[in-house]
Amino acid sequence: MNIFDIIKRETHAVSGKIAVIEADDQITYGRLLASADLVAETLHKKGVGRLHRVGLLCDDSIDYIIVSLAILSLSAVVVPVSTEQTPEEVETVIDGIDVDFLLAEPSLRKGGFGELLQSDGLFKKQLMFAKRTVRERPKSEYFRINPAFIRFTSGTTGTSKGVVLSHEAIIERTDAADQGLQITSEDTVLWVLSMSFHFVVTILLFLRRGATIVLCGHRYPTSLIEGVQAHQGTVIYASPFYYSLLARTDALAGDELKHIRLAVSTAMKLPEQVADSFFAKFGFELTEAYGIIEVGLPFIRLSGARDKRGSVGRPLPDFEIALDRKDADGVGEIRIRGKGMLDAYYSPWQGRDDILSDGWFKTGDLGRIDADGFLFIVGRDKDVINFVGMKVFALEVESILNRHPQVKESLVYGAAHPHYGQLPIAKIVAREDQGVPDANDLRRYCYQHLARYKVPKDFEFVNELPKTASGKLKR
Repeated sequence: MNIFDIIKRETHAVSGKIAVIEADDQITYGRLLASADLVAETLHKKGVGRLHRVGLLCDDSIDYIIVSLAILSLSAVVVPVSTEQTPEEVETVIDGIDVDFLLAEPSLRKGGFGELLQSDGLFKKQLMFAKRTVRERPKSEYFRINPAFIRFTSGTTGTSKGVVLSHEAIIERTDAADQGLQITSEDTVLWVLSMSFHFVVTILLFLRRGATIVLCGHRYPTSLIEGVQAHQGTVIYASPFYYSLLARTDALAGDELKHIRLAVSTAMKLPEQVADSFFAKFGFELTEAYGIIEVGLPFIRLSGARDKRGSVGRPLPDFEIALDRKDADGVGEIRIRGKGMLDAYYSPWQGRDDILSDGWFKTGDLGRIDADGFLFIVGRDKDVINFVGMKVFALEVESILNRHPQVKESLVYGAAHPHYGQLPIAKIVAREDQGVPDANDLRRYCYQHLARYKVPKDFEFVNELPKTASGKLKR
């Protein structure tokens, strides 16, 4: 089974329809898939084949989609590498997944490597191609599960790197998500999120259903406003940050979203203030969704009732939910079971049976379920900060801060913000013999080693950090 073959079959009747729009450029389904075939032919000649891991470092674009589909068509494995990461972080992904090949825009990976990929299938971009020498052969189970994607992430344990998704899992989770999203070939989707983080469920689902995808991620918010006005989109898929800007901009009138049938808010909890301001201006409720890379998109709040605001809705038909260790208020740790679950963590390798308990995945999130079966997420067990829909792992930021010569130890936490979700804030204990570091110097140091969105927005200098009796930091 191959997701590319599924997309080809399901879009056969709409080959002349526009698949993707990017600024003044557009491409039909027929040309998109033919271009993917041409790129795949080039890659195959260069040795890319079944189960090879191919890192992709490319800006969101028509070419990003073409190259991803080309890799998938060869039954090779896409390893997305975010363009927002520093060179140090990029190398961490490439090395952590130990990719066989790397495709990257020349401007995004300095130092010169590989050769220019010559293919008539590329739309506009130039990509460099390089073969790598891998350290070791993947575990035997890897070769049995038909992998399609490996998304580099720290996983629930903070040590497992890379969520492995098979073609079968992707097909299942796109079908499962569509029971809520109900995407058709009549839809025009306005897209602003990063494809390196949000591709498997959404972009692939939109393609399967023959929808038109308008890439609005550049020149924001102008590009999204143009998408609304020029293309009369029917679906917006974005994080709360973008909806906050839409509600506040004077460039868009309150009646200009009349064509939108679904405005999905995802990637972080929807702040009440954003939901209020959006409803006040445009007259309809945002649809909050709850997605997890290990699970898919199990929750979409389809109810437009204002009394359910703050909920992510009931589980979609192909999913079950349970709460562990409920307290007196009915709050417990969220477990989910359903179709399209992850197949493994890549490094160190953990198979599905080792991760799931009787099919259940422990999310690490805390929630409660009301009398109508609606899930309300109230907190997180694992220490992850959601900034503008991007996940910031506190331990990762702390490890960088603690390398600074004037820092003895640090504690990074999320401070609630009405528009950005949470701001990463750092508490710093200075080394006694070095003096208190300058906040701007710390910030510059972080920018050298972390993606910009991960850099703490404020620094608090304290004499000591709260700790448990065993000496662990209290979070």
